[in-house]
Amino acid sequence: MKLVAGLGNPGDRYRGTRHNVGFDVVDLLVRRHGLAFETSPAVAVQARWRTGDRAVWLVKPLTFMNIGGEAVGALGRYYRVAVEDILVVCDDVNLPLGRLRARATGTEGGHNGLRSVAQHLGTIDYPRLRVGVGRGDDRCDLADHVLARFEPDELPGIEAAIARAADAVETWVDDGLERVMSTFNRD
Repeated sequence: MKLVAGLGNPGDRYRGTRHNVGFDVVDLLVRRHGLAFETSPAVAVQARWRTGDRAVWLVKPLTFMNIGGEAVGALGRYYRVAVEDILVVCDDVNLPLGRLRARATGTEGGHNGLRSVAQHLGTIDYPRLRVGVGRGDDRCDLADHVLARFEPDELPGIEAAIARAADAVETWVDDGLERVMSTFNRD
């Protein structure tokens, strides 16, 4: 069994913001595979995806980004998913808009959602897929930037990145993280 957790903030106010790219990737996977969200045993919604002989939980924590790790950790324990079989998808302001970066381990890089995941999994050694949302103007507050919606000229790039990130998740499920890194980290 595998678990894919897209990080974001719940509610219409945050839909389409940079911080919700992880939600957007999970939403796209749910649509691609004709699934529907249901309630979960944690503060999250989930959809069960069967691919071949594998079961994959696609998850969106319903807590805010900074404490999203609570649901990820709780669901990992509930379903007895090994940490290496939990993939976290999130935004990254340190990557240019649209760039993907997958890693098996690492620090949170200032991302409070990843910090929360590490805290609740008890390790920084878990797979993650970061989607670049750009840093924006250095003079602007970073919190305002990640909670802002994309500019119209950015939409084609981020929509393509979300689709590529969904492709990367499917590759991870079928072929593992090494394949994702060698295929998607090059762009």
